[in-house]
Amino acid sequence: MEIVVTGRNSEISERFRSHVTEKLQRIEKFDGRQRINRVEVEVTHEKNPRQHDKAARVEMTLRSRGPVVRVEANSTDQHSALDAAVDKLEKRLRKMGERQIRHRDKHAPASIEEATADLRLAGSPDEDSGEPHVRQVATLEVQGDGPLVVREKDHTSPAMTLDQALYEMELVGHDFFLFVEKDSMKPSVVYRRKGYDYGVIRLSVEG
Repeated sequence: MEIVVTGRNSEISERFRSHVTEKLQRIEKFDGRQRINRVEVEVTHEKNPRQHDKAARVEMTLRSRGPVVRVEANSTDQHSALDAAVDKLEKRLRKMGERQIRHRDKHAPASIEEATADLRLAGSPDEDSGEPHVRQVATLEVQGDGPLVVREKDHTSPAMTLDQALYEMELVGHDFFLFVEKDSMKPSVVYRRKGYDYGVIRLSVEG
């Protein structure tokens, strides 16, 4: 398992890199099922003194033979933010393992309503809170009150069912997920609505 640690607005010491490697030993027990290839850890330090409780943010992206898993945690310092991020990552990997066992034993729910019942509980705001406030302005992503943060990302993904798209949206911790629906082969977006309901937008190209 390759571990890559990078810093934003600060340098990362070798001591902290070793600390990250030690902490991530907790997820090695999931490596047999997931075949984890790489864990990317990005540490950001907030220079605004008004953001003391969120002075450090640790974002982890796990890449394996399965879907990408992403978690993020904020705290007063990078060590406690790291602990919170590892806790979230371990929790999501455990859910992935439990889901795989249910499918292997052929006990998976038959309907979308049943299949997403546990996801609605997992998506409660109390469990995975701490995400920074992000606003979308046209094609630009604005984080907090500023400064302006522009991000462009390209992803490759196979076509998938609605059930799988909902599952992967929960794994990355987002309120929406872009995918190609397997049945219709249309570009689609699944998103979280109020009250833990879900919506789907499908794009049909004219001409």
